[in-house]
Amino acid sequence: MANAGWTVAGLPDLTGRTVVVTGASSGIGAATARALAGAGATVVLAVRDVVKGERVAATIAGTTEVRELDLENLASVRAFAAAWSGDLDILVNNAGIMMVPEGRTADGFERQIGTNHLGPFALTNLLLPRITDRVVTVSSNAHERGRIDLDDLNWEHRPYRSSQAYSDSKLANLLFTFELQRRLTAAGSSVRALAVHPGMVRTNLFGHASGVTATLIGALGPLVMQDPANGARPTLFAATQDVPGGSFVEPDGLAHLRGSPTIAKASRSAYDAEVAGRLWDLSARLTGVASPVAVAAGA
Repeated sequence: MANAGWTVAGLPDLTGRTVVVTGASSGIGAATARALAGAGATVVLAVRDVVKGERVAATIAGTTEVRELDLENLASVRAFAAAWSGDLDILVNNAGIMMVPEGRTADGFERQIGTNHLGPFALTNLLLPRITDRVVTVSSNAHERGRIDLDDLNWEHRPYRSSQAYSDSKLANLLFTFELQRRLTAAGSSVRALAVHPGMVRTNLFGHASGVTATLIGALGPLVMQDPANGARPTLFAATQDVPGGSFVEPDGLAHLRGSPTIAKASRSAYDAEVAGRLWDLSARLTGVASPVAVAAGA
């Protein structure tokens, strides 16, 4: 399903809709929040740095609110969810980190799997009873190099490789999204779960790249990188257009680095229901967050 030239001009009127965008204080998250608020939505910028979030919100035309959310700390995730009242139409799991040095979250998780997967897993499940429309999770084509080690998800026994840990976390995003859709479907819910790859975008995510990766980014970046406004298009398309639950949206251009949003196929490993189910159970145990939607009997 290609959508040649689809831009924010194609956004519907979102008046009366409420959206949470995580990581909305910079990059794709800020561009996503700006476009959704411009279309009439009430947008909650869920950010780690509230002061920075307030500065961004002050530049957005429309109705916004800034709330603290640190995905590296499950206490913060729980507090954010507990403070939510009323319906939430759309949750955009945008926040993430990329190829950072080895480190641990407040709860002892490897930072990338903790921030990019376990935090959003907990947040989504805690908010899910209030979500009325859809959950959009930002992944990456780096998921194609991911290999989920369910016996060592937090890199406690393997030599740490930052780029591999990032790819693993992005594969986890897709396994989570497609498993969430399976569970929603089994429960008879109309809520949709979708994932996106934004393409290659000029953001501060690349700040920790080194070695060959940094060299490639330096050489090819100026030629292929999009600005955040264009990088947000797949997210905006997934968040507002009538696309099936379980869809994966990415740019349609060369190597999916840029272009107009299109529904595509992720790598085969992203659709492994057995691994997805085991990752879901492990994530629930690690975070202590039970899902409000269960798999169907015999599924």
